[in-house]
Amino acid sequence: MNELKDTSIHKDIEKNVDTLKQYLGTEESFDVVIREFEIGDNKAALCYIDAFGDDQIVTLIMQNLVKVERKEIVPNTHDKILQKTIPYTETEVLTDLQDAVDEMLAGQMLLFNDGEDKVIVLDTRWYPARDPEEPEVERITRGSRDGFVETIMFNIGLIRRRIRDPRLRVKPYRIGRRSKTDIALLYMNDITNQELIENIEDEINSIDIDGIPMAEKTVEEYITREFLNPYPQVRYTERADVAAIHLMEGHAVILVDTSPSAIIAPTTLFSHMQHAEEYRQNALVGTYLRWIRYIGIFISLFLAPLWLMFSLEPDLLPEALAFIGPEEVGPIPIAIQFIMAHVFVDLVKLASVHTPTPLATALGLVAAILIGEIAVDVQVFVPEVLLYISIAAVGMFSTPSHEFQMANRVSHLVLLVLIGLFSYYGLLIGLLGGLIFLATTKSFGVPYLWPLIPLNWDALTAILYRKPVPMRNFKRPQALKSKDKYRKDKDNN
Repeated sequence: MNELKDTSIHKDIEKNVDTLKQYLGTEESFDVVIREFEIGDNKAALCYIDAFGDDQIVTLIMQNLVKVERKEIVPNTHDKILQKTIPYTETEVLTDLQDAVDEMLAGQMLLFNDGEDKVIVLDTRWYPARDPEEPEVERITRGSRDGFVETIMFNIGLIRRRIRDPRLRVKPYRIGRRSKTDIALLYMNDITNQELIENIEDEINSIDIDGIPMAEKTVEEYITREFLNPYPQVRYTERADVAAIHLMEGHAVILVDTSPSAIIAPTTLFSHMQHAEEYRQNALVGTYLRWIRYIGIFISLFLAPLWLMFSLEPDLLPEALAFIGPEEVGPIPIAIQFIMAHVFVDLVKLASVHTPTPLATALGLVAAILIGEIAVDVQVFVPEVLLYISIAAVGMFSTPSHEFQMANRVSHLVLLVLIGLFSYYGLLIGLLGGLIFLATTKSFGVPYLWPLIPLNWDALTAILYRKPVPMRNFKRPQALKSKDKYRKDKDNN
């Protein structure tokens, strides 16, 4: 059966236990534990999922309950058990059996007592989890190493540790008719734009699906509904400090149980170019690192297309740069060579993700041989193609956001194809079309190219240069329309 036909809790404990056994399939599912015993000569039952139960806590609760005498718990059995017998703080009482089963499947323990038409829910759950460690994709040389993990409560705790403010709100949701995945929406009640929160809440509540095993990615696609746009409408982070600073700016953060990635909304194109390392160095070094990253992103997107255009249209080159073109093109058209090299780099990258660590070195050697001297010797590629594609690949790996990196790879391929077909007209079409596309894109109402389009000079300079903390104006991003627009007392600005 899919749902309980009768969700009421009966005073006859046998009916409740039989219903649970049938509903949960205890004959087929060995991990469902229903422990029947007596509390002061009164029938009782503890029900929980074995994988989520902490054995020490379960044993302690059982020891306390079996010692109780009947006169100690009658009348008002539930109330007296809660007040005198159970040495546990996280408890609640439910009167709906379906709600109780949902809590049990989420890891909590149920305590039924004969003669009571309600059930005690004990939060004794213990999830198999790894300890917080530094995220692989957001490493820094200085700063905290405690990244998010797959347990939502741990992740909320990491953020609470950094923002000890009673105005931090953590709204719970449960999504998926079967998976019943826990989701948390975090925001600062006195900072974040209420319209943004209502928009996100409406999208989360509209999710109608049986389960979200892909966790945060499924949630992202439901709340953004931008299926044909390769550029990410939200930002991901596995760092608690990055999530905390975005909350202080007025963003909303979405945490999904079983995922170590937090969703930050809204976002802009320039947000995907920032990295925590810039803020762990002094202002001058941080600005230098930022510009190195910007140059790397530019190279990853435009270096190979520009060289391809000049190789097809050498008349566009000034005499001083005449050496840029290839000496020999080879039997394969130069545009096809670039497209093949682009695809091969992505193929090697994809293979490295699926290759076991002990074999990664061997994969690198094979890739270097195939795309190196042998490919040149058999005239599959000219040396210049390998050079510029390799430099572009280095720039690709300097992009902090993986989603932004992959969007740029798609744009890079589109530019190569357009230039191969239409020469410099293809470049103009690609640049103009891409600019219009990004300029009309919005993330939860925020222009994607803000603060460039529309122009906000103060915010743009903050993106171009890493200002020393005491010299900042501490204005929150204007595009977010925050309730509190300043991060410090306006009288002290």
